[in-house]
Amino acid sequence: MTAESHHPFTTVIGLEVHVQLQTETKLFCGCVTTFGSSPNTQVCPTCLGLPGSLPVMNRLAFDLSLRAALALNCKIASFTKWDRKNYFYPDLPKGYQISQFDLPFSYEGHLEVIDPKGVFEPRNVRIIRVHLEEDAGKSMHDEAAGTADSRIDLNRTGTPLCEIVTEPDIRSPEEARAWLNELKLLLVYLGVSDCNMQEGSLRVDANVNLHIPQPDGRLAKTPIVEIKNMNSFRSVERALVYETERQWGEWQATHAEIGSMPKQTRGWDDSAGVTRGQRHKEESSDYRYFPEPDLVPVTVSEEQVAAVRATMGEPPAMLRKTLADRWKIPAYDADVLVNQGPELVEYFEDLAKKVGEGKVASNWMQQDVLRMLNERGGRIADFPVQPAAVADIIERVKKGDFDTGRGKEIFAAVLETGRPVDEVVAGLGIAAVDEGDLQKLCEELIAENPKIVADVKGGKEQAAGGLIGQAKRKNPNVNPGKVRALALELIRALP
Repeated sequence: MTAESHHPFTTVIGLEVHVQLQTETKLFCGCVTTFGSSPNTQVCPTCLGLPGSLPVMNRLAFDLSLRAALALNCKIASFTKWDRKNYFYPDLPKGYQISQFDLPFSYEGHLEVIDPKGVFEPRNVRIIRVHLEEDAGKSMHDEAAGTADSRIDLNRTGTPLCEIVTEPDIRSPEEARAWLNELKLLLVYLGVSDCNMQEGSLRVDANVNLHIPQPDGRLAKTPIVEIKNMNSFRSVERALVYETERQWGEWQATHAEIGSMPKQTRGWDDSAGVTRGQRHKEESSDYRYFPEPDLVPVTVSEEQVAAVRATMGEPPAMLRKTLADRWKIPAYDADVLVNQGPELVEYFEDLAKKVGEGKVASNWMQQDVLRMLNERGGRIADFPVQPAAVADIIERVKKGDFDTGRGKEIFAAVLETGRPVDEVVAGLGIAAVDEGDLQKLCEELIAENPKIVADVKGGKEQAAGGLIGQAKRKNPNVNPGKVRALALELIRALP
């Protein structure tokens, strides 16, 4: 349930998303960006800000961020520069962060969010800007040990980040989560980032306040709060739900509006399910931005933009429609497949080509491949059963060698043993039933079940289902569909 559905206000949400770009080295030096290394082992004079060291821009980082901006329908600036953002945190060794201020490399984009479940209407979320900046380090607080000790790990310092800032166009926590899911999917398809939140590759800050209609027609706006420390999209949604309710309660008590107090930063406590006040938010003037003197501006030509655009491929929104049209599958199926990522789409298309039927391939993907993949964990690229093996099983089911239930049993055995389909079928004692043998079996069952025969001839064709279980007990290899069809044919032919 959205906040709007039971409260007389509109929730207004804007997002700031920091995405680590998929480069091997940092933004302005040659230190690696590998996750999980021992603290302070991936540093050098440049990312430590030591006197005399000079930054050099990572061209791949710029090209990846350019790809992201184009996919987000942004305008690309032909001239962009770097700026120093000054603030003093223990994990910022230079005392400033190299970022972009008044001349970002891209601006005025948008990304639509669609809810296949229909909870909210499609919404086009405008993007103010996409810009590049370097990351800070990480402060580690040893609270578990019961001490006040803090340590600094500067391995992340200088890691290339693409910051995506939206307009406050989102109207509910559910929309925020759905939009973030679409953004993450887009960036993964582009190869811009792995977007692994557990490793800090994608971080989200949310700005939220309430617009409350007043009796005189005026719109009262509560003070904006920025929420930090959210480590999953589910946490973003929960934090926004809580903060919306908290602001509503505070409004009823104080009627405080924007301008009556500074913008506040609150941290999300996931275990307690609450936001907690941290500090008052700085304004841009507090950062004392000025142009970075050690880096030259960057110019981007139309030819460069065209070259990057040519490498982008289909975005998820377009790919959903392509799959639905190409393979004649429902929009829901296409959405499920695309949302699993490009590797799974490639697997599905390979399977669909081999089977020659998109809906059958989609059903097996969702009911068997995806289910097993989720149970086992890992990536589809490492899945032991290749599309050719799944297609082999599907073709044998279509030919009537065995029914779908046995097919799924064979699939599970191929996955478990790693053996070819032929060997698994032989090992399970599964063999195609000769048409003559099937005819003889059905004739025996009809002779042994006069009541079922009478019911069928009386118009109750569903009664023939009673013959199928008996047939399976006499010969586990029979195809239930074939038993039913042949039995009905034989009964109808009786005088």
